[in-house]
Amino acid sequence: MATHQFQTEVNQLLKLIIHSMYSNKDIFLREIVSNASDALDKLKYLTVSDDAYKGITFTPRIDITFDDKANVLCVQDSGIGMNEEDLNNNLGTIARSGTKAFMEKLTAEASKDSALIGQFGVGFYSAFMAAKKIDVYTRKAAGDGKIMHWSSDGTNSYDIEEIASDSDAAKKYGFDKSETTGSAIVMSLNDDSKDYASRWKIEELIKKYSDHIAFPIYLHYEQNKYDDKGNVTSTESKVDQVNSASALWKRSKSELKEADYNEFYKTFGHDGQDPLFYVHTHAEGTQEYTTLFYVPQIAPFDMYQADYQSGVKLYVKRVFITDDDRELLPSYLRFVRGIIDSEDLPLNVSREILQQNRILDNIRTSSVKKLLSEFKKLGADADKARKVEEDKRTDDDKKAIEKWNKFVKNFNRPMKEGLYQDYVNRDEIAEIVRFKSTDPSGTGDDNWTSFADYVQRMKPEQKSIFYITGTDEKNLRENPLLKAYTSKGFEVLVMADDIDEIVIPGFGKYKDFELKAVNRAGSDEDLGGDKEEAKKKEEEFKPVVEKIKKALGDKVKEVKLSKTLSGENPSCIVVDENDPSYQMERMMKAMGQNAPEVKPILEVNGDHPIVAKIKESNDEALIADVSEVLLDQALLIAGVELKAPAEFVKHLNNLLSK
Repeated sequence: MATHQFQTEVNQLLKLIIHSMYSNKDIFLREIVSNASDALDKLKYLTVSDDAYKGITFTPRIDITFDDKANVLCVQDSGIGMNEEDLNNNLGTIARSGTKAFMEKLTAEASKDSALIGQFGVGFYSAFMAAKKIDVYTRKAAGDGKIMHWSSDGTNSYDIEEIASDSDAAKKYGFDKSETTGSAIVMSLNDDSKDYASRWKIEELIKKYSDHIAFPIYLHYEQNKYDDKGNVTSTESKVDQVNSASALWKRSKSELKEADYNEFYKTFGHDGQDPLFYVHTHAEGTQEYTTLFYVPQIAPFDMYQADYQSGVKLYVKRVFITDDDRELLPSYLRFVRGIIDSEDLPLNVSREILQQNRILDNIRTSSVKKLLSEFKKLGADADKARKVEEDKRTDDDKKAIEKWNKFVKNFNRPMKEGLYQDYVNRDEIAEIVRFKSTDPSGTGDDNWTSFADYVQRMKPEQKSIFYITGTDEKNLRENPLLKAYTSKGFEVLVMADDIDEIVIPGFGKYKDFELKAVNRAGSDEDLGGDKEEAKKKEEEFKPVVEKIKKALGDKVKEVKLSKTLSGENPSCIVVDENDPSYQMERMMKAMGQNAPEVKPILEVNGDHPIVAKIKESNDEALIADVSEVLLDQALLIAGVELKAPAEFVKHLNNLLSK
């Protein structure tokens, strides 16, 4: 027997799972049954697609047995099974995608209970809520024939050993027969969980959580026989199928209730919460297929990781094909979970064929359009509800607003990626994405505005949509450039997502309106003003500009007299329209790319007293101090980290001491 250490801080992790993560212990059985269903799905596909498996006699089923005296519960499947390598990979590594982040999030958000299952894929370990020890007996289909035994009490280690086919354990779970494959999960229940070794409890939980598992689930139990006086005369072994075993997505929408969809999602998506919403479509005609898509309430944990797991499963005639194909939906819709079931694809379709398959391409195109249409409707319903006076809103109005707020909070950022990635649907996506704004509709928590709403509020003579980009919304709202526009009645979209700097310039236009960044050189032309007067003032101020430029040298690309600044703001920075922004520079460096150094254009307020000091002075030391402070404070206001903060402090102290 070999003892192995779990591949993370398992002792701590399991304690969190067992004692903090779940308030509803019942769901552990759902997770174990769902894993069994996945194992059956995989083997079912291989028996029709892989020659190595075609000779296998495969009868897909899940069997549940229990011993109410020994307090043992067992879930056994006839699926793919596992070898030693699989046991180490699947049961020996917890939260394989981003362990550190998982631990941090779990610790911080333990109160969210089973909602975290779906985010991190730790369903198997939920069994330790009810079990003090778990034994797994398994044989892999089309493998080396070995029967493997995995065992753990949920602390820091687990044991793996090979067992003989004539051993008691092998005989008990049918592995003494060479044709038996799959896995038996044997849970020795703790004292607080004895009621799970009960026919009625198991049947209740299967009906509640796993009724729509597409394979039959059989419950084995002993039933007493009684005489006419109520005395037990004998005991009969019985086996009942306890689930409907129907593919829910193939059923008519008219016969399904919201509760049916929600419970199926929890099983299918390994999520403890109801979905935010679902979209169920049956298509007939030249192509016949069914789709059932869900949007979760919380963004998947791996949504921004390069190795994210697709949430969509592909079936052909109800036979599982793959859940590892990112081409089923575009990457900006990677938060969507669901099922695509085609009647027209061949059962032995390969991943290479999938990538170039016209049928699947058509399904993908239609599915994207359907999802975008539903997202757009979700936003429209919320906008309509918001127009109703708060004290007159119905429960449906409140739900519509709440649902949309959750969608925007969790999925607005990936939807923005679609503006950049999906040229065909970018106009539709542009109606869905939302932004913060200087208008009240886009200011404050849960307040967002759209391009369409912005255009409706535009000044009659306005020809552009103005926006400002950065990393912090609060910082951006204090930017003097933004104030220069709002003081003249122009609304500005406040874009603080790191992706905005890539997406929005690439998008370029909304309908007939050009998108202009107020922190880019040249946007101030739209503010109007007397051009002749501005030119005259520039000439008068030229000596000051030259003094500042000389003092700053190559730290700046250019120094200009500002057309926008007024009042208390002495300076600001903009970036040349052909240069990358500071935000873009940071992103490129974070990705390990050689980013060109951004040199700002410094704009100064000629009417400000600090700037006037330079105009009146020939003291080079004073001019240098003032110039450096003007630049550094403008960088700070723009949210740019100073390269030499000590130098800034030195120049500031020099000025304060004079």
